[in-house]
Amino acid sequence: MSRAGEPIGLFEERNREQMNMKISKIVIALLLCFFILKVNGQAALNDSSANNNDSKIKHKSFIVPAILIGYGVVGLTSPALKHLNSNIRNELDAQHLGRTHLDDLTQYAPALSVYAINAFGIPGRHNFKDRTIVMATAYIIMASSVGITKKASDVERPDGSNRRSFPSGHTANAFLGAEFLYQEYKDVSVWYGVTGYVVAAGTGFLRMSNNKHWFTDVAAGAGIGILSTKIAYLVHPFFKRTLFKDKEHLNGMVVPVYNGEQYGLGLTITF
Repeated sequence: MSRAGEPIGLFEERNREQMNMKISKIVIALLLCFFILKVNGQAALNDSSANNNDSKIKHKSFIVPAILIGYGVVGLTSPALKHLNSNIRNELDAQHLGRTHLDDLTQYAPALSVYAINAFGIPGRHNFKDRTIVMATAYIIMASSVGITKKASDVERPDGSNRRSFPSGHTANAFLGAEFLYQEYKDVSVWYGVTGYVVAAGTGFLRMSNNKHWFTDVAAGAGIGILSTKIAYLVHPFFKRTLFKDKEHLNGMVVPVYNGEQYGLGLTITF
């Protein structure tokens, strides 16, 4: 018997429910902190001037992705964060949310939205050529970073399918696109970027509910995605002056592709 004559079974069940509520509050608090830091970090940007100078980015704008990546890296060895990872996974399993492949599609939605919005006649920050150079640069940075880190970290996925859990590539992809969408359309309406980040956060949540990633994987993936896009905008003026200085006209399209097993993006460019 527990305190006040309460049966042990009911007492333990109540403790589990209270623990699950605490875990849920912790997760929500962390996500809110990341979002607040993100908003504050974006306010520190100095790249929305009329001359559209991509190189004018203050160091403070890199605080949010640095915190996200740092949190994920610390989680590789921290017993407390590993315990939190396990508790979050158990909480999601207890919700019986089921498995879905929707995250295979939502990871590309923010980036594709940039081209879709432009196709509907709403011009963004850059023309097709410049935004495609930025996006391609960001994807190269993100893909290489995620691939190298996955191999080096050797973290087992929650479902035990392989040891390529850290960081989350889907989440990195989604947050890369969300930051890309924000940067291209923040001067039109900040809500484009907010929508992109909601979709990206949803992608990260789905990766956890699908039992494919730990919370630290998702946090690090989000940081890598944001950072990749920021770096791409930072180096874009250099690439434009050197590699693409003679390419005044660049046409093409970006489309999602599926080969029956894997999803991806197809890029067709005509010089």
